[in-house]
Amino acid sequence: MSEAGFQEAPAEGFAHGTATSGVVTNPEDLAAARAHGWMEDEKLDYDTFNAPTSEINPTWASSAKVYEWEGDEGDVGPPDAELEEQLFRGDDHTKAGSSLEDMMDFEAKVEGPKHFAPITQFEDAGLHPQVLANVKMCNYESTTAIQAYCIPIIQAGHDLVAVAQTGSGKTAAYLIPIISKLMGKVRKLQGPRPANNNGRPVRAEPLVVIVVPTRELAQQIFDEARRLCYRSMLRPVCSYGGIPIGVNLQELGKGCDLLIGTPGRLQDLMNKPDVLTMRRVKFTVIDEADEMLSGDWDDEMAKLMGGGDANEDPDHAYLMFSATFPKEARKVARDYMAEDFVRVRIGRAGSTHRNVTQDIIFVERNQKKQALYDLLMSRPACRTLVFCNSKPAVEELDDYLYNRQIPTIFLHGDRSQLERQDAMRRFKGKQPLVLIATNIFGRGIDVPQVNHVVCYDLPGVEYGGISEYIHRIGRTGRIGHKGHATSFYNEKNEDLAPFLVNILLETGQTVPDFLETFKPEAGVAEFEGDLTDDEVEAEPGYMTAPGANPFAEPPTTDDAWGATGAAPAATTAEADTTWGASTATVSW
Repeated sequence: MSEAGFQEAPAEGFAHGTATSGVVTNPEDLAAARAHGWMEDEKLDYDTFNAPTSEINPTWASSAKVYEWEGDEGDVGPPDAELEEQLFRGDDHTKAGSSLEDMMDFEAKVEGPKHFAPITQFEDAGLHPQVLANVKMCNYESTTAIQAYCIPIIQAGHDLVAVAQTGSGKTAAYLIPIISKLMGKVRKLQGPRPANNNGRPVRAEPLVVIVVPTRELAQQIFDEARRLCYRSMLRPVCSYGGIPIGVNLQELGKGCDLLIGTPGRLQDLMNKPDVLTMRRVKFTVIDEADEMLSGDWDDEMAKLMGGGDANEDPDHAYLMFSATFPKEARKVARDYMAEDFVRVRIGRAGSTHRNVTQDIIFVERNQKKQALYDLLMSRPACRTLVFCNSKPAVEELDDYLYNRQIPTIFLHGDRSQLERQDAMRRFKGKQPLVLIATNIFGRGIDVPQVNHVVCYDLPGVEYGGISEYIHRIGRTGRIGHKGHATSFYNEKNEDLAPFLVNILLETGQTVPDFLETFKPEAGVAEFEGDLTDDEVEAEPGYMTAPGANPFAEPPTTDDAWGATGAAPAATTAEADTTWGASTATVSW
């Protein structure tokens, strides 16, 4: 120990970011962090994680075990006690919280050619019995608003555009009806399996393709599909970049019914017609559609939406889900979807809910590191997510906090896939950790009990603006849980100020004194022309549904497992001049 009372930081700490030798640690920071509940971080061998490999590695998240059964009769296989324990008894997926009422207090707007009464509980949806059993094992006790409206629409076979708040249960809103609709028909619809190909790998012929913007979100949806496909003949597969393509080929060669992946890797696989064909696809789902349909992915998305090769199903359904919905996404909807596609919007496009308490704090740029440390030490140690706008900022902040004895991990696009996967695993562990990330973590990621989100850097226009802010704070307060979001604001963020104030007013939050001048004259939120509510006129002559009643009798079904029969055609109504502002308006 030196005369000043400092000691050198352990060498393992240097793997966290850009720290160099000679960094010293104050023992007072160590004592304070431990007393506050921040425990020592797990040490890892990062050389092993970064080592190149061409082998099939069973530790990849995309190779997680799925239920597989190829019985001669029926459509439900026997239980698998070990897999059931892993899928349903663990703590790595979010279960509904006790504050669902704030998730339900939204106006629902539905626009389409028919009236579909929303369901009020899963038992009313006409789901396949095994899918309903899986839903119950997931502890999904009641539907959220987006699930209540979307499940009967998807069961009826309509193309769908759905917009709802972050953390509102959009993934289950499409997976549950899709899997239920396919159950009982798998033998007739599915592609080949190695068992009927002399044990050799087969060409993958999925029935469902789900396209997402990030690897972490693909893994998350894959895990949800593993749960909801349990005891069925449906086999989910997850494909994304960053892992050897041989891993993907091995999983696809076992047969594939639900294919979840990122656009670049999916396009690579589509270029291998001996490996993958889209000719059987019945459902194409674009999750986080606003991000997926930006200009960066134009070519990939055009190929994915077009199917790549001849599709034999004339009833192919396109489903698009997001929390915000800009012009690019609406254009794709008009280009690819059937004329009678249905539009569902829960609340205002780009809105958030009251379960997330939002604090905006003024912090000068040169004081932000210390301010974040003070903030972390002013609250009980908890699972905390911190957003920065750039990769260097992430690593610099990671080093700073790590060397002040706060247990940190970091995530951005330049990390190896195993490092990214490990960061997710450790963040979901029982020990309170601080995860520092770029926007790569801002879309759809659902980690249980993220109690605190910090926008260390507010996203300027070049980083997604107010829409990205909504996605970031939506990593907490999910599915009926309470959450807290703190944002550091300074003069550099004035372009966001009017939008931040409107969001605060809309959700009944306190507007800080330094933002008072940005309040609308009436003192209430005004979203006309807002980036988060940029809408278009309804299609000329488009029929709108009559007012829906969330407590109406459940829709009837015309087949065994929830294929909703055609409801009576709606009476013609004059469409409002804004997207989704139809007469089908319900306070849910």
